[in-house]
Amino acid sequence: MKRLILAFLITAFLGGVVLAAEPPKPLRVLLVCGGCCHDYEAQKKILSEGIQARANVEFTIVHEGIPHDGDDGRKTRVSIYEKPDWWKGYDIVLHDECFGFVSDNAFVENITAAHKAGVPAVLLHCSSHSYRMATTDEWHKLVGITSHSHETKHDLDIQTIAVDHPVMKGFPVNWHDPQDELYKNEKVWDTATPLAQAYGVDTKQNHVCIWVNTYDKARVFTTTLGHSNETVSSPVYLDLVTRGLLWACNKLNDDGTPAAGYGPGGK
Repeated sequence: MKRLILAFLITAFLGGVVLAAEPPKPLRVLLVCGGCCHDYEAQKKILSEGIQARANVEFTIVHEGIPHDGDDGRKTRVSIYEKPDWWKGYDIVLHDECFGFVSDNAFVENITAAHKAGVPAVLLHCSSHSYRMATTDEWHKLVGITSHSHETKHDLDIQTIAVDHPVMKGFPVNWHDPQDELYKNEKVWDTATPLAQAYGVDTKQNHVCIWVNTYDKARVFTTTLGHSNETVSSPVYLDLVTRGLLWACNKLNDDGTPAAGYGPGGK
């Protein structure tokens, strides 16, 4: 009897060791993309594959609002957002959408409800201009900076202004981003922390283009960079977005490396 009990305890202990040694499950990322003005067909592939090569993540991609027959997609109401608790089952939402003409406040606030509930977010480029026709401020509060327009496309010299922030570890102090769009800062919410800026040749002033934000219970990473496939496919850009995503999920070390188990291949 004693031998059976001992064998059971040993088996249970070893089983616990095996379970403890199992690597973390991949972060479940919902990527929502589509709308006007950008090559989302290519960029959803560049982003998902590029981030997966850098972090332990798995993607679900929702791509709607594909321009056709004179419809540029900006009025698209993404179907997943129509559902209550649409965010359930995901660890983070990556917004890469361009739906600037959606004006339904209730619809917009059903999107932001996910992040009020604590789901982290990454917002890229035109997502900052999405839902700008709505009168609710909730989307702007989520983004962290209010913007309704951008300068003409031109080369940007990105200047890091928070070199010690984990998201900016490994990012150049000065990075030349050819032919991108600089979004104009109209209001920087007090919940936002600017990380980098660029000088606007049209407005003759600097505009924050990389930042982090706190929206209720959620961590949020945003960059308005990323208009072209060339920028999005840059290793500097993909490294940045990956660090931003991991930071938002609280899986980024202070030195800018993935937390244990959240590097590529679960390293």
